[in-house]
Amino acid sequence: MTVTPIDPYGTNIFAHDPHREGPNARRPRSRDVAVEYGMVLEDVTTGWVGAVTRVEKSAGVYLIELEDRHGRTRSFPLGPGFWLDGEPINACPPRPRSAPPDHLAATTPMGRRVTNSGSIAVPHAPARIAKASRIWVEGRHDAELVEHMWGEDLGLEGIVVELLEGVDNLEEILEEFTPTTSARAGILIDHAVAGSKESRIADAVMRRWGESVLVVGHPFVDIWQAVKPERLGLTKWPDIPRGTDIKVGTLTHLGWPHDTQADIARGWKRILATVRTYRDLEPALLGRVEELIDFVTAPGIQ
Repeated sequence: MTVTPIDPYGTNIFAHDPHREGPNARRPRSRDVAVEYGMVLEDVTTGWVGAVTRVEKSAGVYLIELEDRHGRTRSFPLGPGFWLDGEPINACPPRPRSAPPDHLAATTPMGRRVTNSGSIAVPHAPARIAKASRIWVEGRHDAELVEHMWGEDLGLEGIVVELLEGVDNLEEILEEFTPTTSARAGILIDHAVAGSKESRIADAVMRRWGESVLVVGHPFVDIWQAVKPERLGLTKWPDIPRGTDIKVGTLTHLGWPHDTQADIARGWKRILATVRTYRDLEPALLGRVEELIDFVTAPGIQ
């Protein structure tokens, strides 16, 4: 009887790699690869596969956005933990000349550029001298989000955004600013729900200052929640127990560092970096900010 020898590699000599199998297998070494727009990567931890549609540096951290075949997107920090064409890589920042392809640019059907907020951009328009009217927001993260989304529009109108550093300071700030019908004050507050402290303060100042002041609010406990949770790969923002700082609790849920103020700042930068256009924000915030901008830029307002 003729015995056919067993070929451990089968009919395809490339089908198996003995160095990657068995108890003494060695993991393949990752190589450094500069990411490029359109490059398809797999995040090893989550299994997410998508094409690179955005690369952004925020607070010293590079983030990439991967869009899957269904059009869904998630953001990941650059570094190890990615696969490219079946091989592990260390995803590195793009080369200096790398830029988004033309089809990713935000334009109208007529080819005009659109700002993050969805407005038609005015080419080469310088920022105007600041008007007397102002917009106030509660905290630094609120201001950074407004600047990120509406900064180009506000610069064109000459509207400055300032910080309240908490709604409790609103009455004192308005006393100093002394709004008038031509130098208006628009205020955006957090957690403006019926019966809240924020709503009571808002009602009081609007009764006093009348048409010179407009206070609007969004329902979110913190401005972070105005970012659509899908941008972070979540179905909804986590419910943080009473008594736990909402930022710390959110970062804990995301598995991100959260022990120091610097951790919180970096966490916010990562969240903000996922916001590309107005479509990435909740309508409950979009409508309120647009209302404020209309209020302080109405005809005849300084």
